[in-house]
Amino acid sequence: MNDSFTFTQGDSPLLVSSPHSGTEVPKAIADRLTDDATLLHDTDWHIPDLYDFVSQFKASTIQARYSRYVVDLNRPPDGASLYPGQATTGLCPVQTFDGNPIYRDDGEPDADEIAQRTRTYWQPYHAKITEELTRIRVRFGYALLYDCHSIRSTIPRLFEGRLPTLNLGTGKGTSCDRAIESAMADAMASSDFSSVVNGRFVGGHITRHFGSPKQQVHAVQMELTQIDYMDETPPYTYRAERANQLKVALQEIMHAFTKSAELIHR
Repeated sequence: MNDSFTFTQGDSPLLVSSPHSGTEVPKAIADRLTDDATLLHDTDWHIPDLYDFVSQFKASTIQARYSRYVVDLNRPPDGASLYPGQATTGLCPVQTFDGNPIYRDDGEPDADEIAQRTRTYWQPYHAKITEELTRIRVRFGYALLYDCHSIRSTIPRLFEGRLPTLNLGTGKGTSCDRAIESAMADAMASSDFSSVVNGRFVGGHITRHFGSPKQQVHAVQMELTQIDYMDETPPYTYRAERANQLKVALQEIMHAFTKSAELIHR
């Protein structure tokens, strides 16, 4: 059993992934972080709390244990940019979203350490997703992957202005059937929150790599603005009243995801 993630097997076509909500950092890495980086600003905070309703969908779940500052599970293993020409962070980030250094002087990981982190943390997570999607597809004839993310609503280095609350990524229509994308977009538009499909965030490596409608695997990424369910400054407090309103919308969106897929695969 790999201890770099937690996994619960469900009994439906749905797998819910949370690759950026981990907050643990091994001591050998933590000792090299700047004081600012130890606050783990770029964490997808409180995602398990926000999505505590997924048991209603009998979903399987996989959640990272370690921080994205250790290794970013939503980046390709070769470190290639997901958004060429735009500011982003890498496989083993050395800068925060704001462009501040993550490591003290001479503390950045070298190629050998990056390879080791990839073997230790990245590969097991992706291997488990592969294994579970295969099991689900054999069991149900198709598989669904919902990749959960959140981010501060304003980060000038990464995007202009304030992000919409709900940011659905489908790899620009390549990672899921268009009917699924349309159903989810309708559910988003019917909510009380601003939304966009394939805007600044079109889905990271997990969505783009695993999503294959021709192989009956439909993958989407949902990026949420944190201001709608928590404080965006340390200590990043969860705000249940705000979160409960957002949960209502997320449940409807997930329902649209699962039901539209069910109709396609009847």
